Amino acid sequence: MQLSVRSETGLLKSVIVHTPGKEVSLVNPELKDELLFDDIIFESDARKEHLDMLKVFEAAMPKNGTIHEITDLFEEALSAEDARGYFIEQLIKQLPQENLKAIEQDLFRLSATELLRFVIDGATPSIPEFNMHPTPNLLFTRDLSAVINDSILLSQPAKKARMREAILMDTLIKFHPLFDNIRKNTISITKQESIEGGDVLVASDKVVLIGMSERTSFSGLMNATKGLLDQGVEHVLAVDIPKQRSSMHLDTIFTFASPTECVAFPPAITERQNNVVALRSQNGSIISESMPSLKQALEELLERDLTFINCGGANRTNQFREQWTDGANVFAIAPGIIVGYERNTNTFNELKEHGYRLMNQYEFIEEYKDALFDPADKKIAISFLGHELCRGRGGARCMTMPIARKS
Repeated sequence: MQLSVRSETGLLKSVIVHTPGKEVSLVNPELKDELLFDDIIFESDARKEHLDMLKVFEAAMPKNGTIHEITDLFEEALSAEDARGYFIEQLIKQLPQENLKAIEQDLFRLSATELLRFVIDGATPSIPEFNMHPTPNLLFTRDLSAVINDSILLSQPAKKARMREAILMDTLIKFHPLFDNIRKNTISITKQESIEGGDVLVASDKVVLIGMSERTSFSGLMNATKGLLDQGVEHVLAVDIPKQRSSMHLDTIFTFASPTECVAFPPAITERQNNVVALRSQNGSIISESMPSLKQALEELLERDLTFINCGGANRTNQFREQWTDGANVFAIAPGIIVGYERNTNTFNELKEHGYRLMNQYEFIEEYKDALFDPADKKIAISFLGHELCRGRGGARCMTMPIARKS
């Protein structure tokens, strides 16, 4: 399959996810803050909620659509001796605080499966006296990279807790055949910078948004911008957002529902002014232009009117409550076909006011599981249960890495 993503809302053809496993059960209350979680997660319920979300995807995707579990891809990549050697070398080099050099030969003796479980869970019976913290954030595959047109932007995490995921993703892109057609177009930044996929939104093949957030540094944004402009993107909109836990990435406060509609958290998006800079290339230099608002910048560059739909509706308290539980973090399966957590009832009611048909996961699956889903001329907001998943502070978009959409 040709990997390519030219918008946030094109029909989903291929996506990478991670259904939570043992690693989330290894997070104890004393470690949760260090591991970037606000609460502990009950694994079995979180798994069921995640698998139910994937059933919605399966009902909506074309027959040749593919959902890849990222651990399967990792294991396939690590089965090659050169990939395993590169991966272990990078672990030792980039995680000096873990003292992995002391067990280097033990790591080489592990099978691909054992090595992967060791890195994700932080321990393996094959090396009984050595352990690390688990990597529960693997659930949020969005942050590891972003396919943009025919390029792939490799993330560089801001927090040490996510460094092993980044090394895994780097190895995956370098060695797995899934990325053969796009590998030469990898955009990387240095280890001194940071950028994460939750801050990257593909408005069109010519316009990309990057949030300057708690997790994406100014230098990371600028170097990613240079790579994107060099590979054909015409404008990058740098969006300055509050540097705080509740809005850790741009997609926690702003996402696309259709080519002309977005879900936005008003205090951080529609009520903000002069926080957007349009960046473009001219004669080998990056030229910047301050824009009065995100809406005006998008409408000018996309050459179409946009409707911003309030996360949480009109009530201020509801806006803050539902942004906290990822009401603004919807994921488009197709233009105007979106999924989000059921608990954000005021956001869904606001979508209904804008012409969306509301369906829960069971209704949607029942209606379309045995029929080819045609998204044309439809607007559907699909709710799914996420009472455990949302404890990790991420919604449907956070838990998905699209690698192919219909242009």
